[in-house]
Amino acid sequence: MTLRITFDVFSGRPNPVVVVTGAEEKDLLRRLAPARGRARRGQVRDFPESTLGYRGLIIERIESDTRRQGPAVRPTRTVRVVDGTVRSGKGVSLAADPGVEDYVCGSTGPARLTGLGRDFCERLVSELLRHRDLIQRIEWPPTIHWPQRSTCPCAPDWEPSWWNDAGPVQFGNNCYNYGTDYRSDTFAQPGLASGAMYASITCAEVRAGAVADALIASPKANNKCPKQGHLVALVVGPRWDFHWYRKQRNGRWTHKPGRSPATNLDDSGHVIMDPRAADRGGYTDFCTFMVVMHGHVRIR
Repeated sequence: MTLRITFDVFSGRPNPVVVVTGAEEKDLLRRLAPARGRARRGQVRDFPESTLGYRGLIIERIESDTRRQGPAVRPTRTVRVVDGTVRSGKGVSLAADPGVEDYVCGSTGPARLTGLGRDFCERLVSELLRHRDLIQRIEWPPTIHWPQRSTCPCAPDWEPSWWNDAGPVQFGNNCYNYGTDYRSDTFAQPGLASGAMYASITCAEVRAGAVADALIASPKANNKCPKQGHLVALVVGPRWDFHWYRKQRNGRWTHKPGRSPATNLDDSGHVIMDPRAADRGGYTDFCTFMVVMHGHVRIR
């Protein structure tokens, strides 16, 4: 048996994944074991699934599948670790080591195995701390008003259930799929389908990849609905990740952070009137507005 750890931290790029075995696996299992005694009320908090940046660790216990040819593996148990808790289909328990996420994400823990370097580990820990602050700061879920009027008649309707199936649609489609309203089940990357995928995480590179995929750069859109197609917005966390928002039929904005559910809220729990003014976490650079012409865009 081995443990496969997915760091659920990116929105556009595929999340980093590492595998731990031997003594490191045993140590991690010890840290994840349920803490002694029952969790008291208030120790386990609700948390928003669809935020930008760190959203927890997905840990799978895997074994070789001898019924198949080749090195196929299959998970025998999957848990999500968030805020010192271990969450699975069987419920929620406090981890024996409340700092297990600090250990896993630190430069001496399994995060070092991603090969992304010390800078990644430092940013990952920073995102972990920001997520803890967010959980403390926001009463979740907030109550919001969602108007039904149509101010952008060519834009998609807000239909979260179509994307949020807790299965292949939700997990296989990222912010770029959602922004373009194009399901590929490939965690699509700007420019990949057209052979012009971005080479670095900058506004210029990711925008050029999207243009190659037939999105139309519209820097002067100023949050106004286009006459045809629908408006999207590109933001970037420099040298980290990219993210997309899309404008809905009622004029509000929504987004889908990575494999998380689509949401109509920003990181402060507010309805998104303009992505330039939204709480975008570490995605500090607003790059541009773009237009998606339905039936013309091809992404992969």
